[in-house]
Amino acid sequence: MSDFWIYFNIGLKHVLNVYAYDHVLFLLALTVPYEFKNWKQILILVSFFTLGHTLALFLSVFNVIAIKANIVEFLIPITILVTALYNIIFSGKSSKKNSNTFIGIITVFFGIVHGLGFSNYFNSIIPGKATDKLLPLFEFALGIEIAQIFVVILSLLLAYIIQTLFKFSKRDWTLTVSAFIVGVVIPILLQNEIWHR
Repeated sequence: MSDFWIYFNIGLKHVLNVYAYDHVLFLLALTVPYEFKNWKQILILVSFFTLGHTLALFLSVFNVIAIKANIVEFLIPITILVTALYNIIFSGKSSKKNSNTFIGIITVFFGIVHGLGFSNYFNSIIPGKATDKLLPLFEFALGIEIAQIFVVILSLLLAYIIQTLFKFSKRDWTLTVSAFIVGVVIPILLQNEIWHR
């Protein structure tokens, strides 16, 4: 297997991992207010995440930034919670221009935080100087991007099927999925080791 496929595959598995479902939760929270007709906006948001994630890894590879793992593990569910709560509060309200800016900022922030959380592992699997890690970093980022697009397509298909079969309105679907995400994330936050110090 070529080096490209190795690092691309690591990127895919980084997102499509049942034990690290924070990516999927965030992508659900991110995409639930949208429909297939909004595919350009969704693609931009997914790319914002990849950009933030890659930027964080790039900065960590060159030892520009580092953050304690327990803080990152606390910030990741906070960002998911904020996105889901934003959906609940603003579902059905029309402030799309401001909404897109806010969600874009949160998405980049989530990518940065998550990238910092993955940076120690990434640096440990790729030996050599920082400059030797640049190509694998971009191959990894491409794997993340493709995996996220796959998750988003599945999310949009599920939304379409459920809204069509069960006559859910877009607002009700957004509220239901966002409330589910809040219900999953709150226990994760409460069990975080940051509270047990």
